Amino acid sequence: MEQIKDQALKIFEITKGNICNRCLGRIFYPTVSGADNQKRGELIKSILKDELRASEEKKECFLCKDLFVNVEETLIDQVLEKINYSGIEFSTFLVGCRLPQDMMSREKKIQEIIEIDEIVDNSADTIKREVNRTLGKELSLRLFKEVNFLNPNLVVIIDFVRDEVQLQINPLFIEGRYRKLMRGIPQTRWPCRSCKGEGCERCNYTGKMYTESVEEIIAEEVLPVTNGKETRFHGAGREDIDVRMLGSGRPFVLEIKEPRVRSLDLKELEDKINQHGTGKVEVLNLRFVEKERRGLIKATSRETYKNYLALVELDGEISEEDLVILESLKVINQRTPIRVSHRRADKIRVREVKDIKVELLDSKLLKLFINCEGGLYIKELISGDKKRTEPSVTSLLGISARCVELDVLEVNI
Repeated sequence: MEQIKDQALKIFEITKGNICNRCLGRIFYPTVSGADNQKRGELIKSILKDELRASEEKKECFLCKDLFVNVEETLIDQVLEKINYSGIEFSTFLVGCRLPQDMMSREKKIQEIIEIDEIVDNSADTIKREVNRTLGKELSLRLFKEVNFLNPNLVVIIDFVRDEVQLQINPLFIEGRYRKLMRGIPQTRWPCRSCKGEGCERCNYTGKMYTESVEEIIAEEVLPVTNGKETRFHGAGREDIDVRMLGSGRPFVLEIKEPRVRSLDLKELEDKINQHGTGKVEVLNLRFVEKERRGLIKATSRETYKNYLALVELDGEISEEDLVILESLKVINQRTPIRVSHRRADKIRVREVKDIKVELLDSKLLKLFINCEGGLYIKELISGDKKRTEPSVTSLLGISARCVELDVLEVNI
């Protein structure tokens, strides 16, 4: 206790006695016990009452400049007014603040002068933490909302430097599966190659290579009901533009930026999307998820097994007996296909074919049912891609083969 008294007296000397209970108590957290910093400060001052000069005129707090008086008397009401006026829906929030650098520097300097050990291991309380904590507790009580440190719907930022309150709306994440029922639609918006999305004659000034995408068909119904700014689409892999996605669909997460509405009826939204995308795109099993799911969806895309149906044309005639050799398609060494080499690293990937079934439609036309590891390029598995994929349907049959239609039947996650 004597050490604490000596340190406290040194603080009063530096501040000329002008330090509020909160700032005094905070400096001695967690050394001095107490319900909060206010109580800790009161306790320390009561212990030192005989040493303090009661006659000295008290001015604003040397450290916080009476910031907490402003917080309690006016700032809370200003923040509440801003939130209520914004009309933003949220159930969880977090408070952050920006303080003048000299204010934080004064506090740190005092801690260093009196040799507070906690600043070394970062366990010391700080004025920034206390402002956030104080505002968070009061707002939680008056808004009937929960503070969430990991994934808050809303972040309230108090900028004491610019004297303003900012509201940061965090994204909303909806997971589901999509089925693409027709060919010729990309998964996501595809900017025009010529103008890079600016708009030109080639793209008819749309800024896009294709008029619509799976993402846009879904987002056109989601953005109005969420009052969001924009979307980002995260899929468990993707199929080519000319490939349909059938079966139970491909998993995806739709990220909605700055949604002002979160209380959605997902079944009703699902029906709206499916009506809007009739014959093109439909969604299934929509549900709310946290942002971590966004990364997991992408990470698992190559850990899955996928079922494909391919219609294959041959340059020569073949018989049922000739097709038995295709059962040997098991371990595939596939160099990055020529058609994607401009956007994929040039390397050899090893993928597994779990099962393959063949149906001979006529002497030059096959149906292939393929169950394989995610990340295997099926068109090149068939064509051989100028021997960049080995083995392939072409290399085993000794006849050039090409995929003329391809459907994804199932993505197994």
